[in-house]
Amino acid sequence: MRNNNPKIYVTQPSLASLDDFSELLSSPWRSGVLTHNGPLVQQLENDLCIKLNLNNFTSVVNGTMALQLAIKALQLKGQIITTPFSWVATVSSIKWENCKPIFCDIDPETLNIDVNKIESLITDDTVAIMPVHVFGNPCDIIGIEEIAKRHKLPVIYDAAHAVGSTFNGNSILNYGDISATSLHATKIFNCGEGGGCVTNSELLRDKIRRLRFFGHDDEKNIVEDGLNGKMTEIHAALGILNLKEFDSVLAWREHKYKLYLSRLAQNEKLSFQKLTPGTNYSYFPVIFDEEATLLKVVKVLNDNNVFPRRYFYPSLNTLTNIVDAQDTPVSEDIAKRILCLPLYTNLSDSDIDRISTLINTI
Repeated sequence: MRNNNPKIYVTQPSLASLDDFSELLSSPWRSGVLTHNGPLVQQLENDLCIKLNLNNFTSVVNGTMALQLAIKALQLKGQIITTPFSWVATVSSIKWENCKPIFCDIDPETLNIDVNKIESLITDDTVAIMPVHVFGNPCDIIGIEEIAKRHKLPVIYDAAHAVGSTFNGNSILNYGDISATSLHATKIFNCGEGGGCVTNSELLRDKIRRLRFFGHDDEKNIVEDGLNGKMTEIHAALGILNLKEFDSVLAWREHKYKLYLSRLAQNEKLSFQKLTPGTNYSYFPVIFDEEATLLKVVKVLNDNNVFPRRYFYPSLNTLTNIVDAQDTPVSEDIAKRILCLPLYTNLSDSDIDRISTLINTI
């Protein structure tokens, strides 16, 4: 029997109105300025600093580039301790900057890097720590910074999911030597495509700004080996408009997250990420009792035009075609049993009820 329900995917971008977007784009259309740190890029960076109470925000073309620029700005060469429970871009950025990822296993409840296991991995070749705020859930900032200071290591936070997340009332992006975030269409705040770096160091900020534009200084002299990492005016325009609705997006995500939880929390075959205060409710991950249950749920949901995502799967340490094999049993186990259910602003409460009922019935 044919399923007539509309297709529901794991996420959908929150978007400003097309009319407002077209109106804002009239300015670069008139001026012909589409890139090279144009006025809309500068406005977006300033608006984000005001909205999130940041000292600075350097926009770039995507979140992977933000991580690469962070590594490059810190002039790192060696081993970087990171988590295997992340998207492959975390590893790609490390490898593209000629560093080696060393995987630290994760906390089975928060799904973030296990702070208690970091120090045993530090060697003379370790040059940095790169934790991930998984699904926007803040890491153990205090524990990580204590270890970093003790061993004189810089911290780069992969904050791809974490715009809108806070720690002690401050934006999570304000922590670490550099925080790198993504503004991709799948993220809670998006520019369609984009990313950015935040640092409390003026020297690092200036260096990242040079590196994203071929190594040019303010006088257009090429003073170091840079690359092309600039955001365009078109992407910045979308970001400016989307930022105006960001408070509403955060509130709706929290509402829908808690609605899912109320429908599924009594199911004994499910468990959920332990949230740290300040999370932005970017995703709704569900951890099943075993992989077989997950696969059964995915099939039934797909048959009903619902398309969740096995996110993050597989555990990155198992990608032996691109990394050296390393043992992280907690991450490997969680990766096989975790599924992100659809969660986005326009997802209706009735759809959440229907998805939850399907899961509970199985």
